[in-house]
Formats: sequence, C-alpha cells, structure tokens
Amino acid sequence: MAKPKKRYVCQACGSVSHRWQGQCPDCAEWNTLAEDAPATVFSQKHDLSSGGRAVDFVALDAPGESLERRSIGLKELDRALGGGLVPGSAILMGGDPGIGKSTLLLQAAAKIAKGGDPVVYVSGEEATAQVRMRASRLGVADAPVKLAAATSVRDILTTLAGIGKPAMLVIDSIQTMHSDSIEGAPGTVGQVRGCAFELIRYAKENGVVLVLVGHVTKDGNIAGPRVLEHMVDVVMSFEGERSHQYRILRSLKNRFGPVDEIGVFAMAGQGLEEVSNPSMLFLSGRDEPLAGSAVFPALEGTRPVLVEVQALIVRLQSGATPRRAIVGWDSGRLAMLLAVLESRCGLNFSSAEVYLNIAGGYRLTDPAADLAVAAALVSALADKPLSAKSVWFGEVSLAGEIRPVAHSGLRLRESHKLGFDTGYGPSETQPGTRNSEQLEFHAIKQLVNLVDRIVGNQ
Repeated sequence: MAKPKKRYVCQACGSVSHRWQGQCPDCAEWNTLAEDAPATVFSQKHDLSSGGRAVDFVALDAPGESLERRSIGLKELDRALGGGLVPGSAILMGGDPGIGKSTLLLQAAAKIAKGGDPVVYVSGEEATAQVRMRASRLGVADAPVKLAAATSVRDILTTLAGIGKPAMLVIDSIQTMHSDSIEGAPGTVGQVRGCAFELIRYAKENGVVLVLVGHVTKDGNIAGPRVLEHMVDVVMSFEGERSHQYRILRSLKNRFGPVDEIGVFAMAGQGLEEVSNPSMLFLSGRDEPLAGSAVFPALEGTRPVLVEVQALIVRLQSGATPRRAIVGWDSGRLAMLLAVLESRCGLNFSSAEVYLNIAGGYRLTDPAADLAVAAALVSALADKPLSAKSVWFGEVSLAGEIRPVAHSGLRLRESHKLGFDTGYGPSETQPGTRNSEQLEFHAIKQLVNLVDRIVGNQ
C-alpha cells in the first residue's frame, strides 16, 4: 500500500497543497496553510458499484406533504427570507462583529417561541447568563426559548434526540463548533465543514429550521470554506455601519425565494426595530434643493428604495493631483463616468477634486444609478441645484447613450408614492410603465442632453 502523502489545507479558502508554503497560491493569504489529516488511499479493487443500498426514486408530481412557510412575526426578516421560514431549511447568516446578528436572531427566536413552537438557541461564544442579560434588555426574557451554551456537536445532537425536534435551531456560531470525529481545532476548514454537515443533515431529516451564524473575514466574506455557502439553502448578509443607526439584511442566496431581497432595521435601545419605509430613512433632510444632490430609485430584489446621491466638486488652483473620494459606490464606475462626461460632453473634471457620497451609508450596486450620479456631478460642477421632486435613473454607456434598465415602472410608482412628481430616464421606457397621469416623465437619449438640461435649465 502506498504511503499517504501529506497535504496542507488553507484555513482561509480551503485550497489543498501537497507542500507547505508561506503564502496560499489561490487566495494569496499568508501563513494560512495547515497540515491536514491524510486522506484514505483507495486502490482500484475498491469498487463502489456494489455493496450499498438501493436509492428510492420518486416522480416530480408524486403526492406528498407540502412545505408551508412559517412566519416569524418580523415582517422585514420574513421579506428578506422570501416570505418566512421553510421547514428543513439551513440558513447561514454572516456580518461584521457587533452588527447585531445575535440580537436579531434572539428576537426572532423569541417571536417564534411565543407563538407556541419550540425553539433551541445554542451559543458557543457566550455564557447563558450573558444571553439572558441581552434577552432582558430586549424585553424578551419571558419567551420560552431553550437556551444552552455548548460547542460539541455530538452533545448538541444527543440532547436534541432526547427532548424532541424543535421548530428552529440557532447555532451561534458555526466557527465555535467542534466534532470529536474530526481532527483539528474549532474554526478550521475541516471542523467547520464537518460540523455544518452533521447539523444540516439533522435539520433535513427532522424538518427543523437551522440557522447558522458565520464569522466574516476582513474583506467581508464569510470565513471558512466556500463549500459552506453551497451546503446551506439560504445565505444572508447583515450589513451596515456601526456609526449609523440602520442595518440591512440582504439575501445573497435563496433556494426558496428571490435573491437580493432586503430587510431594513434600525438599532434602538430595545434592540432592532423594523423600518417599513426605508426610502424616508435615506431621504431625510431634503427641505431645500442643493447643488450636487440627486435622488435615485434603487431596486433591491422587488423592493424600490429611494436614496440620495451627493456630489461635491472642488477646483484646484495648483498643479496638485486631484483626489477621487467615493463612499457607497464603485470607484471604477465613477472613473468611467467621469471619462464619458469629459470625452462626450466636454466637461473638465481633470483639474478638480471629486467627492461622491451615498447618503445614509447606503451602498449602491445597481447599474441604473449612472444617470443619477452623472446628474449630481453636473449639478455640482455647474453649481445649479436639481429639482427637489425629481428622480433620475438609467445606465450610461461608453458612447454616452442612456441605456434602458429593468423595472422602470416600479421605480416610478414608488417615486410618485413618496411625493416626487418628475422622472428622468431612458427613452426606451415603455409608455405603459411611465404612469404619466401622476408623474411627469422626461426621456433622455444621450448624456449630453442631460448636461444641456441642467446647465441650460431646459
């Protein structure tokens, strides 16, 4: 029998190497390669085509028990999940330290427990006294949640087998769990993968909703092997700046509903409070029109959210290199937009400092924000304010054309609902979606038309 070779596994990305080296060749992280237990070497005589048990096949239209979603009682959390919890689903929630993951899950567990369904909350990071103190501060200490502090997966599954299956099982966090059947310290790639597999298998076999809390790296990605995100049914990211009041729960993967749905919460003294109208949160303080401010109707999943784009242009008198400071938007896309404005519209930004901010700490990823950003930049450059009741959306091409975007009608309807009376967007917007009886729509074909309209007040 051949001698098994040593292998080294990266603790950051999970890649395997047969020799140790200081830097991982895949993720470029330093000092993350650790020796893993040798894999079993199979010879050719080990044939897997016999000796197992037959697998049962069923038809797609076979009758069976339907899986009905269970509402949590927090509308924003239900919305982000696609309508509620699906029995037997595995949910992975990640977020920065201190962002409110444990607070949100404790509030959700209390809501379900008060509704009559059994809930188990297992903390691997805090003692039970610490969790009870948080529950008292949140006003949910009277909820019949079964609380435990444990890190052994074997102990957790043995206990659950004795008390009966709960409706919801919360593990906070998966990086603290340990399995005695796998070598390695808690948090290593093998431990995280093995512990998650055992917990997910228990959830699938018993119809239990499993919620795993995951740590994140300095880049904001969920720590541990990437396969962890493939194993679960739903991946959620809890985002926000600790200096800001609001928090956004974003669905990155959902096998039972749409992705990119968001739930908006506000951090208060009594925990996280739901924000039913997030547009008003990002549009506060717009009493008078100011130069460099434009409103963009963003789309998060199926929810329109109106955000304010702010731009500031500072002319330099010396030959110093101008700065480009961006908060909440992609810096590469801003550089492209500035190049189009200079090349196609004859505007000069090369000798000016450009500052761009998305109000409220919101982060935009929608390409339809190009027109709103361009309008804010031109308004700031010309020092001419835009109409306070106007919205701007559209994607800008390198040729200076305004390209059509998805769900224009939904954006316009939400804008009218919040009191806006004018919309600017692509000319290809369908007439039936303009809602022209309630909101005046102006089509813009070229970026130069936008400049003429703002500078010339057309």
